Amino acid sequence: MANGKQPPIYFTEEGLRALREELEYLRTEGREQVARRIGEAKADGDISENAGYDEAKNQQAFLEGRILELEQRLKRAVLIQNHDTPADRVDLGRSVTIREVGFDDEETYFIVGSAEANPANGRISNESPMGRSLMGKGIGARVLVDTPGGELEFEIVQIA
Repeated sequence: MANGKQPPIYFTEEGLRALREELEYLRTEGREQVARRIGEAKADGDISENAGYDEAKNQQAFLEGRILELEQRLKRAVLIQNHDTPADRVDLGRSVTIREVGFDDEETYFIVGSAEANPANGRISNESPMGRSLMGKGIGARVLVDTPGGELEFEIVQIA
């Protein structure tokens, strides 16, 4: 970003809780486990040719990198809150049911931030092509979505 400020990362309550729990686990039990492995490897003798020690130090570096990543995400985290607003527009934290124009099958997606996206489980990012096309639209609106198979048209059937 030109101003040096990182964009927010949007989370549901569930996603934010999972992020905090993982960070707490890594800071406590994760660090303890790695420290124990390093201690055990040092006890095996010469660390200059000790594969166990090298592996434990690599695990420590990975763990500390992950902790730093989670801390940075937490600093940029914004809780999705729209419980008091009417469900008349597609927005973060809303479920949206769509139907491809010309077909009867409906699909329902939950709109989340990119950190929680999991299309196989019906959770799409507001930043995905589908998410971007749906954001801000109301029931009955038709949207065009660029897909790997070409452009498809969908109609919004329901928003919750």
